[in-house]
Amino acid sequence: MLEHPTLTPDKQQVAAAFSRAASTYDSVADFQRVVGTRLLSLLPEPQQPVQRWLDIGCGTGYFCTQLQQRWPTAQGTGLDLAEGMLNFARIRCPNMHYVCADAEHLPLQDNSQDVVFSSLALQWCSDFASVLAEIQRVLKPGGIALFSSLVDGSLVELRRSWQAVDNFTHVNQFRSLSLYHELTAACGLQVLDVHCHTHTYYYSKVRELTHELKHLGADHVQAGRAQGLVSRQGFQRLLDAYEGYRQPQGLPATWQVVYGVLRKKD
Repeated sequence: MLEHPTLTPDKQQVAAAFSRAASTYDSVADFQRVVGTRLLSLLPEPQQPVQRWLDIGCGTGYFCTQLQQRWPTAQGTGLDLAEGMLNFARIRCPNMHYVCADAEHLPLQDNSQDVVFSSLALQWCSDFASVLAEIQRVLKPGGIALFSSLVDGSLVELRRSWQAVDNFTHVNQFRSLSLYHELTAACGLQVLDVHCHTHTYYYSKVRELTHELKHLGADHVQAGRAQGLVSRQGFQRLLDAYEGYRQPQGLPATWQVVYGVLRKKD
């Protein structure tokens, strides 16, 4: 298990979970690619030539490749909490700088980045206000920040189905959309766009969804989670409860995603 002595125990667990999942992540990351591609489509024309950009939570480097293709002469930096993910990113997109660090404490100079991109990573940061302050600090005047993050209401079907089993937490909980609006409005950056988009995926069996979450590293559950294994009877109650959501396309898994576009004032 990889540990970072400067991280809180919870973030050490997040880093370890994603490092363990690094070798399987790309095989099940369709949703992550869809969200990141949609986020990139929201990028306004930068006010100045892009010389430096940062991908926070770069994972295995898929969007590092996309960003490098967009700005081939710029210096890119991929940052992630999980060293295991960075090992794959270095192979996929080698002509970049990579750093294993926390988004709440960016090891970058003030006013150094033209674009900051972060897709489906910041939900793991407990202090989003600090993340925004760090993004504002490292952006150049006129620079653009793009982020996507999971919102309260994600995996609502799975969460409600677990309630038929016990009162423990089995599914991660995320910030509300209203809190994202509040924090971005107060961060000092110009808010160009903050909105929520619903993504729904369908599965033939619950195990397909839980298998995918495990291979993404997203099965790490916050404080309050159940200890030990769920009994066979308990898991059957979960399956029976989830069947109540079945639609012709299959069992739905709903993700609520906030998309944000911010600009640092000149």
